[in-house]
Amino acid sequence: MSMPIFGAEATEEKAENARLSSFVGALALGDLVKSTLGPKGMNKILQSASTGEINVTNDGATILKAIQLDNAAAKILVNISKVQDDEVGDGTTTVCVLAAELLREAEKLIAQRIHPQTIVEGFRIASAAALDALEKAAVDNRQDPAQFRQDLFNIARTTLSSKVLAQDKNYFANLAVDAVLRLKGSTDLDHIQVIKKAGGKLEDSYLDEENVKILIANTSMDTDKIKIFGARLKVDSTGKLAELERAEREKMKTKVESIAAHGINCFVNRQLIYNYPESLFAEKGIMTIEHADFEGVERLALVTGGEIASTFDRPDLVKLGRCDLIEEIMIGEDKLIKFSGVAAGEACTVVLRGSTNQMIDEAERSLHDALSVLSQTVKETRIVLGGGCSEMLMSCAVEQEARRVRGKKAIAAEAFARALRQIPTILADNAGYDSSDLVSKLRAAHYEGRSDAGLDMNKGAIGSMKGLGITESYKLKRQVVLSASEAAEMILRVDDILRATPRKREAV
Repeated sequence: MSMPIFGAEATEEKAENARLSSFVGALALGDLVKSTLGPKGMNKILQSASTGEINVTNDGATILKAIQLDNAAAKILVNISKVQDDEVGDGTTTVCVLAAELLREAEKLIAQRIHPQTIVEGFRIASAAALDALEKAAVDNRQDPAQFRQDLFNIARTTLSSKVLAQDKNYFANLAVDAVLRLKGSTDLDHIQVIKKAGGKLEDSYLDEENVKILIANTSMDTDKIKIFGARLKVDSTGKLAELERAEREKMKTKVESIAAHGINCFVNRQLIYNYPESLFAEKGIMTIEHADFEGVERLALVTGGEIASTFDRPDLVKLGRCDLIEEIMIGEDKLIKFSGVAAGEACTVVLRGSTNQMIDEAERSLHDALSVLSQTVKETRIVLGGGCSEMLMSCAVEQEARRVRGKKAIAAEAFARALRQIPTILADNAGYDSSDLVSKLRAAHYEGRSDAGLDMNKGAIGSMKGLGITESYKLKRQVVLSASEAAEMILRVDDILRATPRKREAV
């Protein structure tokens, strides 16, 4: 006989009820985002209830971050989507959909009275077989620079195919590859600045280089007049006051001399520069840029190879920045200062143009996904084929492995293979094609030995992904399978859900 041990404000769901609640939440979330998957995926409008602000997007991570959830299992899928976004930058929808499909298959197995632990063991066997097949299919062209650049271009194009930039994917793929190759192996995307300006069209977007001696400073250059706030200054005559002001001006002149002694021809300051020091700099042929925002100063120091200085007594210890050209340009209605040919050579700015703010925001998210994947591919250079090819390849490998497994674990392994096949099925469904026909043909093609066969979404037929140049990052695909299988395994193990309000603070 069970006794209630929880307080009045705590609730408990046990066994089948807990499992059902987890499955319902996870499947609902998978169904929510699966229509956004692939090159023919649909968009979602996200509207803030408080501000009324809207976003139009098909980015899985953006959608999942925006919705409020109460279901614990659904929150787990949101978390794996965030991890995918942080680790690789793309595949956020795929990982969520695959985890949901694994749980859909697991639900059917539990209905057949197969124990969750048995399903977990079967999934582990299947996951290992799938990852092994994926690794064997991966290709590394790192030793051939021209082919490696082509691989990066193909990955960027594949990533952008499902985004708002799909119509100009070749243009933006080249732009993304150029930007990432400037990083020289770094994955720090802070070196790539994105400026968004409404107006024009997406094709008006461009990449601008950032490789004059520049002194970058955060110092007060507005003390040529007496400013002693909250204090009184008593003098006997106006002559004494003029003397004090003269002393202040001499002090400022000495400071300008110290700065000019660094041998610079451009002085960028975080704070204001008053007329007097500005005229002194002009006499010495030094261009001044004042009141630069803090992020701008930090970034400028990073990309020009300089350091932010606040004292100027030792020029030999100050690291100056360098670039080829400084000019003022107009983008839309705004004036910007452009530094070209920076010393570091590893930084650039992407200027995005578009008809509406929503369009530019979505373009930025799309470009960020491509840049993230490319920066990871530069480190983990192996690539695999896209278009449902890798999923079908893994599915076939898992089915073959399942034949060698004894007992009910084999049924779970086969279920894992069916879940993997759901990815090309959803890709075909979202494009309005006959998914049953296409996926069965794709499966047959792989069993016939055509290991590069995948879905050609433009023709609605089976095609060679290698010939079409539809490639994806190996790291991305591997992370999708790992995260989805681990999340499904975690949810499958749940047999109890406890909900309790926070304990009230006791009165002292």
